[in-house]
Amino acid sequence: MRRKLLFLFMAAGALQAKAQQQPAPFQKGDRVVFVGNSITDGGHYHSYIWLYYMTRFPDRRITCLNAGIGGDVIGQIYDRLDADVLSKKPTVLTLTWGMNDTGYFEWYRADGKDTMQQRLQRSYHFYSLVEERLKKRSDIKKIFIGTSPYDETSKFNNKNLFPHKAEALTEVVAFQQQAAKKNGWAFVDFYQPMRAINQREQQRDSAYSLTPSDRIHPDNDGHMVMAYLFLKAQGLANQPVATIHIDASTKQVKQAANCKINAVAGNAGGISFTYLAQSLPYPLDTVPRAWGSHHAQAEALKVVPFMQEFNQEVLQVGGLHAGQYDLVMDGEKVGSYDAAQLSAGINLAENTRTPEYQQAIQIRELNEERWDIERRIRMYTWMQFDFLKGKGLLFKDDNASMDSVNASKDLFVSGNRDNYSRARYKTLRDAWQQEIDILTDKIYEINKPQLHKIAITAAR
Repeated sequence: MRRKLLFLFMAAGALQAKAQQQPAPFQKGDRVVFVGNSITDGGHYHSYIWLYYMTRFPDRRITCLNAGIGGDVIGQIYDRLDADVLSKKPTVLTLTWGMNDTGYFEWYRADGKDTMQQRLQRSYHFYSLVEERLKKRSDIKKIFIGTSPYDETSKFNNKNLFPHKAEALTEVVAFQQQAAKKNGWAFVDFYQPMRAINQREQQRDSAYSLTPSDRIHPDNDGHMVMAYLFLKAQGLANQPVATIHIDASTKQVKQAANCKINAVAGNAGGISFTYLAQSLPYPLDTVPRAWGSHHAQAEALKVVPFMQEFNQEVLQVGGLHAGQYDLVMDGEKVGSYDAAQLSAGINLAENTRTPEYQQAIQIRELNEERWDIERRIRMYTWMQFDFLKGKGLLFKDDNASMDSVNASKDLFVSGNRDNYSRARYKTLRDAWQQEIDILTDKIYEINKPQLHKIAITAAR
């Protein structure tokens, strides 16, 4: 009996540990700070995640904040933990690191493996300092993220091939997962699933990669894969935008999930009703965004089942006479389907002409504008910690700081010079933040689903 109780206790503990590895969905009022390197700094995955919450949970207002800095290793993240991360007052903190910690050209050295092992030991040391700080903050939920992968197998070119880097990164991600488990913190793995996608797709096309520019930085489709993996880890898959099932011949509403259906009228020759959903469809972008990008967010649909798992707004109407029917919403024709298609069910989230999709597009564009302004602030922060701090000019923003920036021959500093020349003035940074606040307020003002009149009429 004692052995049985011990087994049950151990099993319960194992289940609890496993449950602790899964991140909970964000709750109303959460301030989610995404901490990382350039993949976070210049990337869209956190913006895509927030867009899901903006459209799927219109009354659950949260705030997502970018705390990535390009080029950072975990030691640099530790160095700015107070000034740039905890100062944002997170209720949830995600942390990803490792791409820069595992080096690049160092691997070409004769002593590359030994050099990188020493470097990784330093990274593990600085991680332990970060961990000690985070352990003292029980008010913050922690989510560790296994980084997107370094792609050493794609044949798109022969550049940036660093021997053994992928092995080192695999080790770091395993270390991060174990560290999260040890502390009972959540863990989301981008690394292994994205590697698997690369390897699967490269069987068909040897030049395929989710990081096609340099093997390191995901394009927009890669960032959407990351958002998909994060939302899936939060247990949000298979929650419909809405599900509508009506029998036209009896005018019976058989199912109305996450929506309200009223004023049903008509017969087997056509039907009309009012529709009020509690969510909006996810508006996937078909335009490559951000400097250096060549792929659009929507291209992620080629490799992950986002539409099937996260973007189902199903309209199913049975009992119609055979024939072709027009789908009319708020007086405008938005599509044409035959009775068999309507009986099987159509996914309205695939139709960009519906009024609810058009509403969601506006939210997407406002969110993209917010992301773009936030990037200016992150570029300013990069200049502070990766350049000016080393010259004893952290947050001085005076003429001496501008002189140092102007005198620098560093390509990254030169690339950020124009932004810094403006951002060093607090009045401008404050104005940018006010723009972000206005955009966010507008998003949560217009993201409430509206009542729509739907008519399914025989095509003329």
